[in-house]
Formats: sequence, C-alpha cells, structure tokens
Amino acid sequence: MKSVVLKPKGGTGRLEPTLADVEVPSPGRGELVVKMEACGFCGTDLEKMRGEYTASMPLLGHEASGVVYAVGEGVASFKRGDRVFPHHHVPCYECYICKSGDDTMCDMYRKSNIHPGGFSEYFRVPEWNVSKAGVLPLPTGVTFDQGALIEPLACCLRAIRRHARTSETVLVAGAGPVGLMNAILLEPMDVKLVISDVVAPRLEFAERLDLGTVVDASKDDVPARLRAETQGRGADLAIVASGSKAAIMQALGSIRRGGRVCLFGVPSRGSVLGYDISELYNAGQQIVTSYGADEADTKAALEFISSNPRIERLVTHRFPLSDFDRAVEAAAGGEAMKVLLTP
Repeated sequence: MKSVVLKPKGGTGRLEPTLADVEVPSPGRGELVVKMEACGFCGTDLEKMRGEYTASMPLLGHEASGVVYAVGEGVASFKRGDRVFPHHHVPCYECYICKSGDDTMCDMYRKSNIHPGGFSEYFRVPEWNVSKAGVLPLPTGVTFDQGALIEPLACCLRAIRRHARTSETVLVAGAGPVGLMNAILLEPMDVKLVISDVVAPRLEFAERLDLGTVVDASKDDVPARLRAETQGRGADLAIVASGSKAAIMQALGSIRRGGRVCLFGVPSRGSVLGYDISELYNAGQQIVTSYGADEADTKAALEFISSNPRIERLVTHRFPLSDFDRAVEAAAGGEAMKVLLTP
C-alpha cells in the first residue's frame, strides 16, 4: 500500500516525507485496520516535517476517517465495512491527571496513535484506542470529508468550552482552518468577534464567512482597533490560532485588564518571547493553553458537524496521496484553507 512516512533528511534536523510502499497492516487482538477515505492536513504535520514539533510521535496524518477493513480478535463493537472516525490520541481516564480534568496531559495520551499514520491507504488502530471508546461510528449523513474535520473541531470545542464566555469581545488571531473553526463555534455565543491575519486569501475567506470584523494585521494596529471598539478596554479573550510569536504578542497587547490569552496554535520548538511579565501581573491578565481533545470533545464535534454542514466549506483543496507534495505546497502557501488527502 502507499503511505507517507517521515525519514531523516541528511543531518539537517528535518524529516523528509516520502511516499513509500509498505505492507498493509494486520489487526492484532482488540485492534482495527481502517481503509482511509479522507485525512486532514494539520499545521503540526508541517511542523513535524520541519523538525519543529516533537511533542508526539513523528507520524504524519491524524485527522482521518474511513471504513473498517479488518477486525481483530475480541472486537465486538465494529465490523468490516463500518464507517468510522478513529481518534489518534486517547487518555487512560484513570490517573491523577485525568481525574483532575487535564486528560489530554495524560502520560498515555500522546503514546497512543494510528499506524503508520493517517496519510496511508490503510492504518491500524491500536487496542488501547478501540477499548477506550476512541473510535466513533459515522452516521449515514456525515461524509468522510466531514469526518476528517472531527478532530480539529473537537480541539476547538475544548478551547471554547474551557475559556470562552458568552457576550464577550473575542479576538481570534489567525484566520486559518482552526482559527475559523473557533470563530464558527463562537458565533452562537453572542460574542463581538474580531479575526486577524496577515495572509490576504485567508482574510478574504474569513470575510466571506461573515463571522465578525476581519482585520489585516499587516496594515492595521490590531490592539488599537480592539480598544477603539471596546471603549478603550480591549478584548476579554484572545485566542491565538497560530504558532507565530507575533500573533502571541498581538494578543497580549489586545486584551483588557483582567483579560485572557488562550494559546491554541502550536508554537515552534525554541519559541521565546521578549515580554515584560510585570505588565501581565500588573494588569491581572492570564495566559492559558488548550491542547488536544478527549472523547467527550470528539463526540460533541461529531454532533456539531451533523447539524452544521457549513463547516465543510472550510475544505478548499483535496489531493490523492500520490500528489502529497502538492498538498504540502497548498497547506504551507496560505492559498488553501483546509487541505484533505484521499487514497
């Protein structure tokens, strides 16, 4: 079968994606093998290729949906032909950290994954993920493209549930796929929404969705704009849907006294901010983070997708595995919104 795997690139510290011929995996006891039908391209996939993301296994593709191809011994809840979304990371739900409500920080969370990754014609879902309810059946009305949006949308739902409040002023810094997913989820909460970016096609896409005020951060002073629209206060919450240090600094400058910054996008390894922490302290401001999603989040995301088909409008480009290089160019170049890979 065809699979995109990462291989070291000659002493550069980077990993080079290679479309390789590998054996179709076989399911062990309690496992599933899934035939991939769609898999989303995530910003962390790009960071893994650049050697900038080391928080989890160097596997590419985790936003996958597909059809059960083979069922391991002992699996009674799925059969060949079932349409599914398999979550790549699943916590134990039993340790101190899980019971404290921080289950995406569980030691087991990032140790679990689909193999050899979602950018493969077939992949194996470990017994851990299957037994911990990490595999969701896709309802008949949900497409495979929509299924590939479950994981990123679930991550956004987690951030919104934990850190957003109704009727606030919210800045979303970054108008990429997850930035606009956050914006779509915020819309029913009666918030005053401002979306910023520096990439023209993304700004234009955000304008078409008509979710709030869209600001070009390369031309406009975003913090000043927020203060002008809030009687001098600033935003209550800024969600940084980018790993950019400039976006983080923009968010810190945009929030009110007592406001919050949520780091949602993944900063590159080695990112260091030159920021006077006394300003944060004196203004009573908070920096919080949101990482990943659990099974309550994925179920809620599936429910949202089932009743909000416009989320699929975020998918702008589709490529077969054989055109993986073109998919990388589209995802990295800013012209695309959500990029999907198909078999």
